[in-house]
Amino acid sequence: MLSLAHLYAQGYKTTKGKVTFFSSAPVEDIKAENKVVTGLFDAQTGSLAFLVPINGFRFPKSLMQEHFNEKFMESHKFPTATFDGELLGFNISKAGTQVVQAKGNLTIHGVTVNANISGNIEFREDEVHMKAIFPIKLVDHAIQIPKVLFYNIAEEMEVTVNFVLKKLEEK
Repeated sequence: MLSLAHLYAQGYKTTKGKVTFFSSAPVEDIKAENKVVTGLFDAQTGSLAFLVPINGFRFPKSLMQEHFNEKFMESHKFPTATFDGELLGFNISKAGTQVVQAKGNLTIHGVTVNANISGNIEFREDEVHMKAIFPIKLVDHAIQIPKVLFYNIAEEMEVTVNFVLKKLEEK
């Protein structure tokens, strides 16, 4: 994980990142949003880390939220999802949107997998804007769908991350 002391030179932080996921299944579509994501980015080294509290996801129906936390994600046992890695292919001096790769360890439901995620980055004055859309297979993270709900929940979720990170000020 990144240390804040090292980050002040080219460091950026967010405490209001946004992660959404979407599941399209035969019976219903499920969408949830989480706006309590924290993240750090070191533009000098490319180091990148995010922490997503699982119980921070909000659903249109309270019963969906309850099932998500208790039956699928077991948020009492696995309270966070994390990404710890590096961002490749960016140029801090370049204007406009750049296509980048985030490579690292993605941990969800207590299971860590190597992730390679394509996305976009844009440097704006004292902010960095990051966005990516990528699939996550539930089986890769040992998330099981009860047979009774097999037609309600897709085996693969579409995840969208949208972060605005602000430059850290030296103390």
